[in-house]
Amino acid sequence: MKQRNHAFDLLCGLCILRMIMLHVVSSCGYRNEFWFAKLMAWTFFFMSFFFFKAGYFNKGTSGETIPYLIDRVKRLLIPYISWGVIGSIIYFAYLFLFPENFQRYYKMLRWSHLWEDSHVWGNPPVWFLFSFFMSYILVHFIQKVKHLRWIAVSFPFISYFLWKYHNPLWMSIDNVFMGVFFFLLGRGWRWLQGRVEKKWLIVLSILLIAEFVVGNRLWHGEYDMSLNKFVQNPWGAGINTICALVGISGLLLALPLRRIPVVGYIGEHSMIYFTAHYPLLYIFTFTHLVFRNTVAYHWEDVILMMLFILITCTWITPYLEKVPWLSGRYKKKIVTSQS
Repeated sequence: MKQRNHAFDLLCGLCILRMIMLHVVSSCGYRNEFWFAKLMAWTFFFMSFFFFKAGYFNKGTSGETIPYLIDRVKRLLIPYISWGVIGSIIYFAYLFLFPENFQRYYKMLRWSHLWEDSHVWGNPPVWFLFSFFMSYILVHFIQKVKHLRWIAVSFPFISYFLWKYHNPLWMSIDNVFMGVFFFLLGRGWRWLQGRVEKKWLIVLSILLIAEFVVGNRLWHGEYDMSLNKFVQNPWGAGINTICALVGISGLLLALPLRRIPVVGYIGEHSMIYFTAHYPLLYIFTFTHLVFRNTVAYHWEDVILMMLFILITCTWITPYLEKVPWLSGRYKKKIVTSQS
């Protein structure tokens, strides 16, 4: 039996923990703090890692189109719709039941949100599932044509062009080009690892990490995937992201890494933590508002909300993973032959 890759579980778990923490801290009003900007400056590439990881492990993007599309719909699009509906039900239930306490939220509502953005009012992070789905679809059709994958080299420039023109594409799919680029980057890194000695891969990984550390200080740039937004130096954003993704993953893959219990578990079951954490965040913050209390600038609420989300997600994960339309997990059919 093939041993599970703990390096990617660790990175996946860290990405999810970072995301939840930033959303909790943001909801408590600490987004403009100096340390928040510094943390973002050194971890901005984390969401891109999921596309990179998908490309590294995925080998079935060039099969028959119809079965492939059905599989991606079941694993990504249906959970996207399901969790969007769940988040919206929670969100609007609070707004309609306690309208006097949620006046400012009514002002945020706009009809164009339905077709302009891929996230929903009650669960904004689900934009990722839709972009992930669209990236898989684009990768599939690129793989259908020999050597067409090299067109992905131009995708960061297309993404930057779309950002300069205020991201005109509907459903926030302007970031799909960067998603495909990182997907194929992961696949290319996997290809290289099968052809280069391990010691040279370690050397290359260390050099790339060093370049990221130096480059992120000298020509700092950030890429915000959720908004398809380039901050400060766009060249720095692209080059530093590539160096971080390839270098960190390469070094961890080369190490005899053991499973880290909590972080590893979150990485192994990242789908539920990702999709469920924001509705839980709303339950926590909106319940406070019902009693006319606010979580803004209360560090105790940051700690309590983190514990509430992580403990609840850990509790519900085994149950929700049995529900395919929520977890995207479908049992593979095993074909047996009789002699």
